[in-house]
Amino acid sequence: MAKPIPKIGSRKNGRISSRKHPRKIPKGVIYVQASFNNTIVTVTDVRGRVISWSSAGSCGFKGTRRGTPFAAQTAAANAIRVVADQGMQRAEVMIKGPGLGRDAALRAIRRSGILLRFIRDVTPMPHNGCRSPKKRRV
Repeated sequence: MAKPIPKIGSRKNGRISSRKHPRKIPKGVIYVQASFNNTIVTVTDVRGRVISWSSAGSCGFKGTRRGTPFAAQTAAANAIRVVADQGMQRAEVMIKGPGLGRDAALRAIRRSGILLRFIRDVTPMPHNGCRSPKKRRV
């Protein structure tokens, strides 16, 4: 009887146990996505693999309080606390969106002690693209 051919991506030949010691990550990228309703902070390594993330909603803020600067500050501090323990020293910051939490999240990142190489605004801007929705009547 022929032996079964092992699959290349099978769980038997791959290591699936969690690491005892987290990797040392000296450099990374911090993405801040600030909408009017929420602020999401994601920290990745240079290759783009997510190390930690946090949002105002995951920090316990509900409803309209998620869009506040304090909620953004708390989310940024929570996301950065994990990577500061793993030894991140330098980072690049990409800020996207029009929300209130932009400046507060950036202030919290500055306060964490990580050196920032640059801060880039990557908010998507249409060059007169789609027609915007009509204005709300309240």
